[in-house]
Amino acid sequence: MERSADWLDQAESDLRHAAHDMEAGFYDWACFSAQQSAEKALKSVFQRKGTEARGNSVADLLDEMGQLSLLPPGPKEQALELDKAYIPTRYPNANPSGSPRKKYARAEASRLVDYAREIILFCKDLLSQT
Repeated sequence: MERSADWLDQAESDLRHAAHDMEAGFYDWACFSAQQSAEKALKSVFQRKGTEARGNSVADLLDEMGQLSLLPPGPKEQALELDKAYIPTRYPNANPSGSPRKKYARAEASRLVDYAREIILFCKDLLSQT
């Protein structure tokens, strides 16, 4: 069953969640939700193309799409930075000391939310072409 619209809907919801967390001062969760948003937006394109996406790395998903000739080069630098928020935003043992909530600032959260928004727009454009 083709469910690209569901993946994109969840990506947009995760982006709203990220923006809300950023405004509330939960910068760690804003960064993680931004990464999730971008990941799900990319998976919506895989879904539309009838190809299964594996993994959680935004950069790897972009690379895989390129290898499958599913899309033109995408926002790779943004993807690499978003991927850095996948684990350390949630687990204290991913950092040398301190909890994740003390490791992220508003500027970083804002930047990652913007990157996720760019990737969603990139994916929406791809989806509109198919």
